[in-house]
Amino acid sequence: MSAEQKRLQSVRNGFVWKKWGPYLSERQWGTVREDYSDNGDAWNYFSHDQARSRAYRWGEDGLGGISDDHQILCFALALWNGQDPILKERLFGLTNSEGNHGEDVKEYYFYLDSTPTHSYMKYLYKYPQREYPYGDLINTNRQRNRHEPEYELLDTGIFNDDRYFDVFVEYAKDNPEDIFIKISVYNRGPEAANLDVLPTIWFRNTWSWSDGGSKPIVQKVGDRVIQTHHTDPLFQEYLTDYYLYCDRTVPLLFTENETNNAHLFGTPNPSHYVKDGINNYIVNGHHDAVNPHQSGTKACAHYHLTVAAGATEVIYLRLTKTAPSATSDPFATVETIFKTRLEEADAFYDTITPLSIKTDSDRVNVMRQALAGMLWTKQYFYYDVDKWLEEHNINPLLGSEQRNRIRNGEWFHMYSDDIISMPDKWEYPWFAAWDLAFHMLPLSSVDSDFAKEQLDLMLRNDYLHPNGQIPAYEWNFGDVNPPVHAYATMQIYLMDKARNFGQGDLNFLKYAFSKLLVNFTWWVNRKDSDGNNAFEGGFLGLDNIGVFDRSSPLPTGGCLEQADGTAWMVFFSQQMLRIAVELAIHDPLYEEFVSKFFEHTMWIAGAMDRIGENQDEMWDEQDGFFYDLLRLPNGDAMRLKVRSLVGLLPLAAVAIFNEDDIVKLPNFYKRAQAFWSRHGDLVENIHIPDQQGAGGRYMLSLFTEDKLRRVLARMLDEKEFFSPYGIRSLSRYHADHPFVFHHNGEEFRVDYVPGDSNTGMFGGNSNWRGPVWMPVNMLFVAALRRLYAFYGDEFKVECPTGSGKYMNLFQVSQELAERLTRLFLTDGNGKRPVYGTAEKFQSDPHWKDLILFYEYFNGDTGAGIGASHQTGWTGGIATIIQAYGILTDEVVKELFSSSDVELEAMKRYLQKIKQ
Repeated sequence: MSAEQKRLQSVRNGFVWKKWGPYLSERQWGTVREDYSDNGDAWNYFSHDQARSRAYRWGEDGLGGISDDHQILCFALALWNGQDPILKERLFGLTNSEGNHGEDVKEYYFYLDSTPTHSYMKYLYKYPQREYPYGDLINTNRQRNRHEPEYELLDTGIFNDDRYFDVFVEYAKDNPEDIFIKISVYNRGPEAANLDVLPTIWFRNTWSWSDGGSKPIVQKVGDRVIQTHHTDPLFQEYLTDYYLYCDRTVPLLFTENETNNAHLFGTPNPSHYVKDGINNYIVNGHHDAVNPHQSGTKACAHYHLTVAAGATEVIYLRLTKTAPSATSDPFATVETIFKTRLEEADAFYDTITPLSIKTDSDRVNVMRQALAGMLWTKQYFYYDVDKWLEEHNINPLLGSEQRNRIRNGEWFHMYSDDIISMPDKWEYPWFAAWDLAFHMLPLSSVDSDFAKEQLDLMLRNDYLHPNGQIPAYEWNFGDVNPPVHAYATMQIYLMDKARNFGQGDLNFLKYAFSKLLVNFTWWVNRKDSDGNNAFEGGFLGLDNIGVFDRSSPLPTGGCLEQADGTAWMVFFSQQMLRIAVELAIHDPLYEEFVSKFFEHTMWIAGAMDRIGENQDEMWDEQDGFFYDLLRLPNGDAMRLKVRSLVGLLPLAAVAIFNEDDIVKLPNFYKRAQAFWSRHGDLVENIHIPDQQGAGGRYMLSLFTEDKLRRVLARMLDEKEFFSPYGIRSLSRYHADHPFVFHHNGEEFRVDYVPGDSNTGMFGGNSNWRGPVWMPVNMLFVAALRRLYAFYGDEFKVECPTGSGKYMNLFQVSQELAERLTRLFLTDGNGKRPVYGTAEKFQSDPHWKDLILFYEYFNGDTGAGIGASHQTGWTGGIATIIQAYGILTDEVVKELFSSSDVELEAMKRYLQKIKQ
C-alpha cells in the first residue's frame, strides 16, 4: 500500500489530511451568490474590475491558491510584471455579454499534479512580461460575431518572443496542517525581466455580516513571519493560530479585507486600509495604502525578483501551526519534504496506471493531468439560500409571483457549506448535479470515499428539495438535469465492491436508494404531463441542439415529448432496478422494489415505440431512429426529425442481469414473466430478459436486435455521427440537409455546425450543435460493453459503417474509446487535435505537453471548444484510458465466462492495487 493510500485510510480515522486543499475559487465575482441586483444581472453587478476592491459575501478567489475546508483562511499568489495596470491576483475572463461565444477565461494556467489528500500539488501560470491586453480582449471579442472564432490571449501577440514567466506553485504537506510552498519563476524570454511575487494570506470577510463573529487579525511577529489569529472562540476552536514563514527577509505588507467604498461607491470606508491597499501600494505607489503598524486581515510578502533570460528563481514559504519559538530553522526539511511527497505521488499514480500503458508516456501524462485537474477543481461552496433570499427581501410566506422574481426563490431549505467537485473553477465555479455525478467515475479511482460523499451530498435534506428534485446548478436550482445520479451511485458501489474483495458498501447504497426513490417520484409526477410515460424534462443538458429552447414555452403551444428525456427515465429506472437487485440479494425486503422498477422500466420503454405504425410516438420505423415528438394544442403530433444525441441516448439504457441474480430472486422473475405475458403489446418492440445470451446473461434494453443494428449503423457512420474523435452530438447529415420548421411565418432551423453554434438560443458559452461531448460518449462506451456482455463475439457490426470491417461490440467500444483518447494524444505529426491551429501549443517545448480539458470538441477536427478547464466531466478521459488499458482483447476473452466481464476485470485490477 502506497504512502498516499495510507493517508487516505487515516482520513477515515479522523486525521485531517484534507483540511487544506485547492478549495479557493478562481472566480467569485459574477456569481449568483454575490448578486444583489434588482435585475439578476450577476455578471455586471459584481465585475472583475470591482473584485480587487470589493469584499465578497460568500467566498474568496485567488491565483493557484489554497484554503481550509471552510475557507476561513486563504493563501494565494499575486504577481506584477511592472507593466500591468493592476496586480494579477485572480484570473481574468470575458463575461457572458462580452464574449462572442459567451463567458470565457483569458488566461493560460494548468493543474499539473495533485494527490487526493493534497499532500502534493503543482500548478502552472503563464504570466506575460508585457502589459496584459485587458482592453484589446474585451473590445475585439465584442466586435466578433457568432460565426467568428474567439479572440484568444495568444492571438494578441502577448507571448511573442517568449516574453513571459512560467510561474510554478507547488505545495507539500509535512503533516495535515503544516504546508511547504515552493514558487519557481522561469523567465522564458530573451532578456532579464523583473517580477514582483506577492504570496498573500488573508481571512475571508465574515465579520462584516450579521452573525459573522468578531474580526480576526493578521500581523507581523518577526522579520520573516506573519501570524494569523482569530479572536472569535467559535473560529478559534476550528482554526488555531497559523504562521506564514518566508525564506528570506522581504517587506511584509498589511491591509484589510474590506470594501473600498470610497473608490467604488463614493461612501466612507470602514477603515483607511482596504482590500485593494496592496495593489495601490505596489502598482500606484500609494505608500499610505498599507498599514505601517503591520497588522490587518490581509497581508503579503513582497519579493522583487530580477530573473535573467532562461534562468529560474525559487521562493520557499511555509504555512504551519508551529510558532517561531518552537523552530530554529523552519525550512530545514523543505527539500526533503518536496522530494518525498513527489515520489509518493508518483508511487500512488503508478498503482492506478494499467501495466499495458505504462510505457506510453503520452497516454500516462494525459491520464494524470486529467485526474490532477479534477482534484484541483474541488471548491469550497458556501450558500445559505434562506439567508440570501432574506437579504433580497424574499420569504416563504410571499406569493409565488414575488418569489419567482428572484432566482432560486423556491429553495429556502437549501444550505451548502461544503467542499464540492466543480465543473470548472472559473467558468462554472458552482456545482452542477449531473456534472458532479460524472466527475465521480474517474475520481472514484483515486478517492472512493470522496466519490461516495459527493453523491450523498446531493441527496442530503439540505440539498434535495422537499418535493424530491435534485438541485441543478446555482443559476437555477429548479432547472432539470438528466437523472444520472443512480447510475453513478451503482458504478461507484461496484468499483468499491471490486476494490474490497467483493464486500460492497451496502449502507451507502441503501441511503442513496432511499433518497433516489423520492427523486424518481418527482420525475414521474412533474415531468410526465399527460401521464403517458413520455417525459418532457426541458434542458436536459443538450443546450440548443434541438429546434426549440426546450426549457421555455413552445412557440407552437402544446408540449414536446423528448426522446432523450424519456430515454433518460428508462435509464434512471434501470439503474434503480440494478440497485434494488443488489440490495434484494442481501435483504429480501427490497425484492418488491425490484418488481416495481422492472415494471416502471417496461412502461416507460414501451411508450417510446408502440405496436403498429403510429405517428404520435418517438420511434420512426422508416428512418430507424428516435426523435422528439411535438404535440400540438389541436391534438396533432409530429416527429421533429433532427438526427442528434436525442435519438442515440436510448442506447445507454441497457441493463445486464447475471443468471445468479435471477436464481436468487425467484419471486421477482415469476412476477416479471406474468407482467410481460399480460402486456405483450407493451414489450413487443423492446428487448426483455426472457432469454439467455452469452455467459447465461439476461438483458433489458430499449433495442431489439434489428433496432440495435439500424441505430448503430447511423452512429458508426463517419458521414453522420462517428467523428475521428468520438460520437458527434448532431449528425453531419444536417450539413447538407438542414432541418427547417416553419410556424406563423417564423423559421426554426437546425444546421450541422462542428464547433460553437451559430445561434444564441440557450445563452452562455454552451452553444453547440455538432461537437463531441465526453460524458455521453462515456455512456456509449459503457453501453457497448454491456451489450457485448449479452451478445458476445457472434454479434458483429460494420465499423465504421461502409468500411467493410466488422467488429464485435467490445471491439467497437474500444474503437470509440481510442477515438476519444485521440483528442489529447500526439498524432503522427506530433500534434494534439485538442489544440487545433494553436501553433504555440502544438510545437513549443514549454507548452506542447500541457493538457487542457475543454467542455467539448469540434466534431470534425477535435479542437477544444467552450470552457477550457472543464476537467470535470472531460476528466472522464482518465477512466477511458484506464479501462482501455485493462480491457484488452486477451483479458476479455479470458474473463468472458465470468458473470460480468468488465466488473471482473476491474475487480482483479483494483484488488491488485489494494494489495
